[in-house]
Amino acid sequence: MLAYRIQSNGSAAQLCHVDIPAPKAGQVRIAIKACGLNFADLLMQKGTYQDTPEAPFTLGMEIAGEVDAVGAGVSHLKCGDRVVIYSGQDGLAEYGVFDADRAIALPSSTSFEDAAAIQIAYGTSHIALDHRARLQPGETLLVTGAAGGVGLTAVEIGKLMGATVIAQARGEDKLAVAQTAGADHLIDASENLRDRVRALGGADVVYDAIGGDVFKAAFRATNPEGRLLPIGFAGGDVPQIPANHLLVKNLTVIGFYIGGYLRFRPEIVRDSFNTLFRWHAEGRIKPHISHVLPLQDVENGMRLLKERKSTGKIVIKP
Repeated sequence: MLAYRIQSNGSAAQLCHVDIPAPKAGQVRIAIKACGLNFADLLMQKGTYQDTPEAPFTLGMEIAGEVDAVGAGVSHLKCGDRVVIYSGQDGLAEYGVFDADRAIALPSSTSFEDAAAIQIAYGTSHIALDHRARLQPGETLLVTGAAGGVGLTAVEIGKLMGATVIAQARGEDKLAVAQTAGADHLIDASENLRDRVRALGGADVVYDAIGGDVFKAAFRATNPEGRLLPIGFAGGDVPQIPANHLLVKNLTVIGFYIGGYLRFRPEIVRDSFNTLFRWHAEGRIKPHISHVLPLQDVENGMRLLKERKSTGKIVIKP
């Protein structure tokens, strides 16, 4: 089968042919129909992601597909079942073997492409805003990088939760995408973020995917008792947070990493995914997928992600 693999630590990922794996006890083999790309895939190639596996391994964190083979002891799944799996790796391949308890049933009304695009981006925003930040109706939510994979879902979910949403992104096209997702106010990345947000009454919750100077500006525009979620550092710089300013404004900075919940509270992720797929079936959320590419074109997908030439999600179809 074809797989996009990192063969040794520090080496670039490449497409290669490997044997189709067989499931062990407690595992299932999935014929992978779609896999979402994530910024973390780029970080894994550099070895800087906090959860980078030991090489060799196949990239691809979130998949949708059909059960192709079942290992011993698995009784709740059968061949042909449509499932999604937040796997963390092994998704950019034609087949993959995964722990059966990671699989979640996929409604027949949800396409494989949408299912691959929902898991990490929507799951991150849903758990971060609901479970961690406790976003309330009527509060103001600031989303930076609002046209990106996770940022766009934060706009959409924040609006569903009853917040007033301020979206920051670069350029008219990306701001238009954020507006379509439900943003009430738009701020271009070239503008003074702190001044613009303050003029709109400040932010009660900040969902920041950029880091660096953008986080600093958002921090200074946060209202007293506000909550800040440093979701990612696409700008390249991890911000240093002045603790004395936290005291003055009674602010809370909230750590969140969806992968961590799979280890110590997996039910949080399962419940979130079940909610999200129900919302999708009801038409309340709709993933924005800017590119659907074959596995043979995965390098182009990675380039689009790296150069920020995509909006929403890029989905690879093996």
